[in-house]
Amino acid sequence: MAIDALRHGWAIEVDGAFRLLPAETGFGAGIAAPRMLISSARAATLKLANQREAAEPDAPVLIRAAEPFDLEGARAVADPALDLVYPMKGPFLAEPIEHTGAASAAMELARLAGVLPAFLVDFDSAGEVQAVQSTDLEQWRDPARLAIASRASLPVAACEEAEIVAFRSADDLREHVALVIGKQDGNQPPLVRLHSECLTGDILGSLKCDCGPQLDAALRAMADETAKGGWGVLLYLRQEGRGIGLINKLRAYRLQDQGFDTVDANNRLGLPTEARDFSVAARMLDLLGVSSLRLMTNNPAKVEALEAQGVTVAERVPHQLPPNPHNQRYLDTKRDRSGHLL
Repeated sequence: MAIDALRHGWAIEVDGAFRLLPAETGFGAGIAAPRMLISSARAATLKLANQREAAEPDAPVLIRAAEPFDLEGARAVADPALDLVYPMKGPFLAEPIEHTGAASAAMELARLAGVLPAFLVDFDSAGEVQAVQSTDLEQWRDPARLAIASRASLPVAACEEAEIVAFRSADDLREHVALVIGKQDGNQPPLVRLHSECLTGDILGSLKCDCGPQLDAALRAMADETAKGGWGVLLYLRQEGRGIGLINKLRAYRLQDQGFDTVDANNRLGLPTEARDFSVAARMLDLLGVSSLRLMTNNPAKVEALEAQGVTVAERVPHQLPPNPHNQRYLDTKRDRSGHLL
């Protein structure tokens, strides 16, 4: 499928409108293209925002240079890690995009593949092209395709009475899990935490974020609920880096080391600040038979997202932990720029 093609550096064609080669992973001798497709966020970094012709401010941008883009030049445009190596870019001309839906789908496919959202457009090559329709992407994202694949008892350090439930979709290789703490009781809303995967924080103990401590504290709080006759559910969502993937998250870390905050680092990569899909969480809760809950979060957007999917959030339970010198700025950014209640 198209996501696999992009990871391998193969070309795709979206809705028959664009023939695209990923700038990051594409390969081949002598490949060049007259135009590139980049995200609106990356266009703003390159000072092209005022040239955009698209009516929607977040729509991708189609650019043309005086000379065709080769792969080296395309990567210099796409990757902020090369900004200092190639400081002089352009001049570029932003062109109107006739098929904005197809262009937006291409950006989404790049994000899901974990590659930089930038493409050579109408490049010179006779190789095979993976065709994809925007409707295919919509179907792939449909949370109704998610189903329970397996469940088993899983005693954990926080609580020995726990059950793990694994969820799988036909085409999505990400397997989400739920950990039910205590005995499930449909007569009372459980204490629920939506926790997005964080390899660096959850497993390696990174101090750059608060993910690991939040995960541990959530499990302890749910264990405390069982002592009072309640129960809890931890949803572990495979949406690393707020949905941009591990590699791009580490690229954002590198930009943060240069002085950019979380929001600006993502935008320089051409990626959204928030790309998680909480409709998946709503589907998981539905499959577990949970329609009302107490949500552990400092993020009002999570409450709104669940309620938009028909889940009743009976209470928002604050889930704030003390900062450390390495994540203080990260937490300040979540408060000041992402609306978290900290």
